Amino acid sequence: MPSITPLRPPVLHILLALSQGDLHGLGIAESVEETSEGAMSLGPGTLYRSLKEMCQHGLITEVDSPTDADPRRRYYRSTDLGRACLADEIRRLDHIVNVARARQVVEPTS
Repeated sequence: MPSITPLRPPVLHILLALSQGDLHGLGIAESVEETSEGAMSLGPGTLYRSLKEMCQHGLITEVDSPTDADPRRRYYRSTDLGRACLADEIRRLDHIVNVARARQVVEPTS
């Protein structure tokens, strides 16, 4: 991940999942699938490779498990950098969608 933005789709979806709070790997995968209405499904290889890279780049950090959670599960939290990158990416995508609407590629939503 040499460049932070634009974000690869798995990274975008993981940051979006973590915007609601700390999650473990399976919780992230489930959130991504639910939020994308099944369009994005993160297999274990993609998920854990992305989490490792995101930790290395400072977008997320591993945190302690809640006291009532299975201690074998690793939990992750978005960092300030991760939240800033997510916001930048959403603004970038919003601009692209607005251009597409202005060019009548898609109809405005009501």
